Amino acid sequence: MQSIDLREFVAAVAALVDRHRLAPGEYQRWRWPHENLERDLGVNPYGCADAANLLYTIGRFPPPREWPAWVAALRDQQDRASGLFTDPTHDPIHTTAHCIAALELFGAKPAHPLTALLPLGARAELEAFLDQLDWSWNPWGASHRGAGLYAALVLAGEVGDEWQQWYFDWLWHEADESTGLWRRGAIDAGGDALRFHHLAGTFHYLFNHEYARRPLPHPARLIDTCLDIRARRLFPLGRMVGFAEIDWIYCLTRSLRQCGHRFAECRQALIDFALDYAAYLCGLDPERDDGLNDLHQLFGAVSALAELQQALLGLLPTERPLQLVLDRRPFI
Repeated sequence: MQSIDLREFVAAVAALVDRHRLAPGEYQRWRWPHENLERDLGVNPYGCADAANLLYTIGRFPPPREWPAWVAALRDQQDRASGLFTDPTHDPIHTTAHCIAALELFGAKPAHPLTALLPLGARAELEAFLDQLDWSWNPWGASHRGAGLYAALVLAGEVGDEWQQWYFDWLWHEADESTGLWRRGAIDAGGDALRFHHLAGTFHYLFNHEYARRPLPHPARLIDTCLDIRARRLFPLGRMVGFAEIDWIYCLTRSLRQCGHRFAECRQALIDFALDYAAYLCGLDPERDDGLNDLHQLFGAVSALAELQQALLGLLPTERPLQLVLDRRPFI
């Protein structure tokens, strides 16, 4: 079977992380400005979190003696009063979940309670929160809130088993039985133009299910949806550095684990995609490509390679096995 050696690309990733370092545990997300976008070139919550995420993924996580500096840098991003972590590029719940998930890699929790989110620890408030998310027209962005709430509260130790049961019960009831996507009654509003956006939103709820060892409501239908999106090219997968690729890959691989539906087709689709995407990434210039030099977007791409390497043994060799952070805790 054809393969693509990722050793040089992984070495480039390690070098990129090092070049974003400002001080022990402190990292910038971007190394240069953008003429049309405002960019924070200082210490950044996504810079700190994704430096840790990337080093964990490529097997170069810092030794324990260095952990206090990393934990301090991440905790410094938290607002004491609200308990939230904030950044203008994402919803505060996303940033909060992302930073808390990075802290978990060091066996640490945030310094302050998640005061702004604690009212959602009651069942009625939780269900009202989920119900009012924009499932029809912004399912991708809304999932940052709906899935991030779970990851933030669970990893911070703010909620228990009963709350998690309420959360998953609501999602089980609201899954669309014809597509495997969330949420039923909202999938067809935008037609094909938003079909991938619904898949990307579903990905975020799926990794919470995986973390909690929960079955998916309709895995076979989700496989059908994944293959259809790829076959009809409903989204330009494989030509960017970001998270869209891990969204599609993970929905396909983790659904396949649960039911084996259309196994041969799934495997071939993954092989074809993996060879194409790995070649694309390896062909980029780390010193010039804007996507590679965004640690957050780079983390998405490397996560996609980690899941592909695990699903397609021998296809994407590296010196050390890539480790998907989602196999340890939820949220990316």
